[in-house]
Amino acid sequence: MPAKSKAQQKAAGAALSAKRGDTPVKELKGASRSMYKSMSEEELDDMASTPRKGKPEHADKGKKSK
Repeated sequence: MPAKSKAQQKAAGAALSAKRGDTPVKELKGASRSMYKSMSEEELDDMASTPRKGKPEHADKGKKSK
């Protein structure tokens, strides 16, 4: 599943780094900690390696316009 925003991609990269043992898990916060716990290394790699061009900084959280 590709990342939908730059922020999501950064969180996936941080979680992937911890999964591989490059970063201590205790340094993870918020979304990256949740991703670390719930996703496999392969899923994180797929999300973190998404091209950044054209991605918004943050994904729309499902807000519906009236």
